[in-house]
Amino acid sequence: MVKPRLKLVLATPLILALGLGAPSAAELTLAVVAPVDGPFAVLGEQVRRGASLAAGKLQIRLVEIGETCDEGSGKAIAEAIAAAGATAAIGFLCSESLKDALPALKQADVPAFTLSVRWKGLMEDAIKAGAPLFRLAPNADQEAGKLSDVILRDWAGSAVALLEDGTIRGRELTEAIRISLEERGLKPAFIDTFRPGQEQQLALVRRVRNAGVTHAFIGGDRSDLAVIARDAKAEGLALTLLGGEAMRAADEPVPLEDGVLAVGLIETPQGGAAEALAGELAESKIEPEGYVVPAHAAVTILADAWGISTAMGTPVADALIGTTFETALGPVTFGEDHELTENPYRLLVWQEDRFVPVPDKTQ
Repeated sequence: MVKPRLKLVLATPLILALGLGAPSAAELTLAVVAPVDGPFAVLGEQVRRGASLAAGKLQIRLVEIGETCDEGSGKAIAEAIAAAGATAAIGFLCSESLKDALPALKQADVPAFTLSVRWKGLMEDAIKAGAPLFRLAPNADQEAGKLSDVILRDWAGSAVALLEDGTIRGRELTEAIRISLEERGLKPAFIDTFRPGQEQQLALVRRVRNAGVTHAFIGGDRSDLAVIARDAKAEGLALTLLGGEAMRAADEPVPLEDGVLAVGLIETPQGGAAEALAGELAESKIEPEGYVVPAHAAVTILADAWGISTAMGTPVADALIGTTFETALGPVTFGEDHELTENPYRLLVWQEDRFVPVPDKTQ
C-alpha cells in the first residue's frame, strides 16, 4: 500500500534550485529502452533524441538498451537494466518486451515508464503484482472516452452518424463510442459499415445524406476519411467529420480537407517552458514528432522524482504518485493506478497541412 504523501507541484529546475537531492551523473542513471533497428527504429530514435536532450541539461547518465519487440525478450532487457545500475527505465514501446521485463524490474524496484503501450490488462496485472510500471501514454479506453466527450459536448443537437470500416479496431472503437453516447442519452441517427480502401465512397455519402446526417465519426483510416470528405464536398453535403488517433498518418493518396477534426496527442512542447524547448529542439535540428517530447518529459519527471526520493528517503515510485510534474507535455500527474490522471487526448483540426489543437476553452 502506498503511504500518504504531500501533493507536490514541481518542475525539474525548481527541484534543483531547492537542492532536493539534485541529481548528478554519479547518482542518477536512466535506461532508455527502444528499438535500434527494424521497422520501429525510427520511433526508437525519437525516444533517444528526446531523452538525450533532457538528460544533457541535467547531467543524467543514459544507458541505451535495444528493444527487439520479440516475445520473451523482456528478461534480457531487465538484466541489462540491472547491470547498468539504472534507477529507472523509459521507453518500452512494445508490450512483448515490457510484460516479460516487469517481474525482474519489480524485484529490483526499478520503475519503468512506457511511452507507448496502451494495453489496460498489462497495467492492471502490474498493479496487482506490485510492479512499478507507469504509463506516460493513454490507455486503451481514453481515445473512445475523449471522442465520446467531444461528440456529446459539441454535437448534442445534431444528427450524428457512426461509420466504421469493418476492421476489429474500427468496429471496437465505434462500438465503445456508441455505448458511451447512448448511456448518456444521445442515440446516433445513423450507423453503418463501409468497405475500406476504396477510391470513392459516393454510395456511403448518399446514404448519410438520405439519413439527414450533418456530423459523422469515422472509425477507419485517414485515407478512408479523406475520400469520404472529398466525396461529401463533391456532393454538396455539409458534413462535419471526426476521426481518431489513426488520423496521424501520411496525407495521401487523397489529401484531407481543411476542417476535418480528430482526437489525438499533441506532439509539440506544451506548458510554461514550451517556447524555450522548441528553440532547443530547433537548434539541435530535432523535429518534435512522435516520442521526442514524451521521452523528454519522462526524463525530467524521473529527475524530479529522484530529487524528492533522495530528500525524503522514499522510493522513487512513491514520489511519482500524486505529484504534479511540470513537463514538456504540460502538467503530468500519476494516480494510485499509475495511470495519467488527465486524459492526454486533445481535439485537433486539420488546417492547411497539419493538425493543430482546437483552443483550450473547447477542449
